[in-house]
Amino acid sequence: MRAFSLRTALVLALAAGSVLPAFAEEPVRGAAGAFLAVRVAASENDFRAAAGWYDRLMQAGNSDAPTLEGAVISHLSLGDIDRAAELARLLVQKGGRSQTAYIALLAEQAGRGDFAGLIADTKAGRSIGRLLDDLVMAWAALGDGRMSDAIADFDTVAKSPGLEAFGLYHKALALASVGDFEGADAILSGREAGQIALMRRGAIAHAQVLSQLERNPDALALLDRAFGAGADPQIDALRARLTAGEPVPFDIVTGPVDGVAEVFYTLATALRGEAEDGYTLIYARVVAHLRPDHSEARLLAAGLLESMGQHGLAGEAYAAIPADDPAYHVAEIGRADTLIAEDKVDAALEVLTALTRSHAGLVEVHSALGDVLRREERFADAIPAYTAAIDLIGVPDMRHWTLYYSRGISNERAGNWPEAEADFRRALELNPDQPQVLNYLGYSFVDRGENLDEALGMIERAVAAQPDAGYIIDSLAWALFRLGRYQEAVEPMERASLLEPVDPVVTDHLGDVYWAVGRKLEARFQWHRALSFDPEEKEAKRIRRKLEVGLDAVLAEEGAKPLTEVANGGN
Repeated sequence: MRAFSLRTALVLALAAGSVLPAFAEEPVRGAAGAFLAVRVAASENDFRAAAGWYDRLMQAGNSDAPTLEGAVISHLSLGDIDRAAELARLLVQKGGRSQTAYIALLAEQAGRGDFAGLIADTKAGRSIGRLLDDLVMAWAALGDGRMSDAIADFDTVAKSPGLEAFGLYHKALALASVGDFEGADAILSGREAGQIALMRRGAIAHAQVLSQLERNPDALALLDRAFGAGADPQIDALRARLTAGEPVPFDIVTGPVDGVAEVFYTLATALRGEAEDGYTLIYARVVAHLRPDHSEARLLAAGLLESMGQHGLAGEAYAAIPADDPAYHVAEIGRADTLIAEDKVDAALEVLTALTRSHAGLVEVHSALGDVLRREERFADAIPAYTAAIDLIGVPDMRHWTLYYSRGISNERAGNWPEAEADFRRALELNPDQPQVLNYLGYSFVDRGENLDEALGMIERAVAAQPDAGYIIDSLAWALFRLGRYQEAVEPMERASLLEPVDPVVTDHLGDVYWAVGRKLEARFQWHRALSFDPEEKEAKRIRRKLEVGLDAVLAEEGAKPLTEVANGGN
């Protein structure tokens, strides 16, 4: 399957620029400007701007195949399937053979239920890719009233090496969509052709199938195996209905249009990370067009747009998920992230604060608010958010160490050291060998001049777990320095500097270690380097003072023990 992007279409469009028709001088200048503008939009994955500039090009009379294909890609990426299909028809009429145009036309046909036309066009040679073609043709046969042909088509895919799971999964969905729940269960349980790996939607589909077979206890057991414990509004709601003995309807796929949507979603999840994000985005957009309530596809599209730097479009995709959808809280957390990426932190905090009221029972909602407040260095405000999350978990287990760790950082930065130490130690009770916690607590002890032997042991364990983490190796060297073991500190501090070559703290520490072992010219050089790496102003002031009078004098001014006394007398 050929992967492409807006940049690919742009290259083709620019290559065709020389065949613009001969217009008056002003339109030609306008077209040239549009080519330049679409180049910029493409380089930034700005699909909205690109679509607008492609439209300008076509209004200026340039409607050759490369320009049309670029316009189709842009509109598909925006989720404007109708406009993309309109342009795709024009492209095909001009003799263009374009995978993207075929996607747009197929999506339009499936959306309006024109399965006969879809089948005819595919048989006439329109192809997107073998697997997608075959699965869509099977669903189209079902939509055309030919169930036996549909099953035969699914079986053909299921017999193709490497594609077995795709064919079996969609055959099971098709059987369930027409009420053959026994046949669907035989496939999903693995009895018919062996076990197939089920993603989230597949597990939910199987649970619904089991419920329709009046096997709610088996459905509950399946959910426990697939999802374990933990708050998940959709799974929790499904569990509640199953526990109440309610027959849960099968709604993962309700008909052939949903089936085609599920083909695109199945392949989008398989393509993510393998194909270009722009290609996978188009698949996700087709799913949302065919099935507007497919929140997983909207979340996928939003995540892809975020990874492509299109935070505004990502925010729109998140906002399209309604408040009554079980995935609403996930979408709102994502939308807050897009606002932060656009430097709208206050708006993001408003979103998350509102979410803590509407979804007050979800740990991840309070944790997300705490994370943003902590990143904004509003540590005192972050503490109650993390506390609210911790209060919801009941008996904590290993996966909850991050909550205590994050609250510990907030407490430490807010000046609440006893509470911070308690949080870090609780995190280590839950995850004893967690290197981040070991390093943070160990470094904090070193910085405070407390429990230095214990601190050194913690940091050594952290280094053993992450031997290439420069910031942890810095902690080890700094602990040795504070213990007065200056010569031993040199090698790990130099190694930390190699791993973190532009970190102002590590570089400053290297200067201090060099000074302690008498390498004073090298120490001053490192302090100058540290200043060039934009340290915090408090640290920059201290570094400048060291350059003026030396480390010994600075320690004396601060009332700290001199280096020689530390070396001779311990901590």
